[in-house]
Amino acid sequence: MSTAKTRAGSAEKRSAILTAARELFLTDGFDRSSVDAVAARAGVSKRTVYDYFGDKQTLLEAVFDAVGQSVLGTIRRTIDDTLHDVTDPAELESALVTFSMRIATDMLDSTEYATLQRLDRTGSGHLPHHDDRPLTDAPEEAIGERLAAFARAGLLDVPDARLAADHFIALTFGVTISRLGSANAAEDPRVRPLVVEGVRAFLRAYRSTRSSRPRRR
Repeated sequence: MSTAKTRAGSAEKRSAILTAARELFLTDGFDRSSVDAVAARAGVSKRTVYDYFGDKQTLLEAVFDAVGQSVLGTIRRTIDDTLHDVTDPAELESALVTFSMRIATDMLDSTEYATLQRLDRTGSGHLPHHDDRPLTDAPEEAIGERLAAFARAGLLDVPDARLAADHFIALTFGVTISRLGSANAAEDPRVRPLVVEGVRAFLRAYRSTRSSRPRRR
């Protein structure tokens, strides 16, 4: 068997194990899910599960990380699609609103995000502390990087990119979740007005004095 074929098979087995573990952890819970059950659902031997992941807790961490990477990928793609080419100060408000609405519909209301939240709740006693998880701050850091880029372009004044990202999230997604219990923009028409006002509040605090302010219609 060729090395390339072996690697492809290994990746396939790893994916099958992660998928099986994710399904069982969500339906039966971490404590009630056995490695035997994961192996049976994945169509591999119990020994294979241990060879790939070592133990059940490490498997939970791998599932959590895989889902987190998927969510982070959605955030990064949305940033690229909606904010990457913005150079005109007059376009900034609209772009930030579009970004926020896309996140509310494509990420916060996604199966992947719901899975991440549920795994965090049900498996929290078996996961590393939030501060020790590689993806803990990744979404905020990704947003902060884009806000810092806007600052370099003279569109925003951002002394602390991570703090600016925290403020942006709190004023948009945070407000909608706190006020409405969710940020499902596709189903709740109240989400967009809250997001728009949140973006405007953020810009009042962070818009660069060097950029012209667009007229409010």
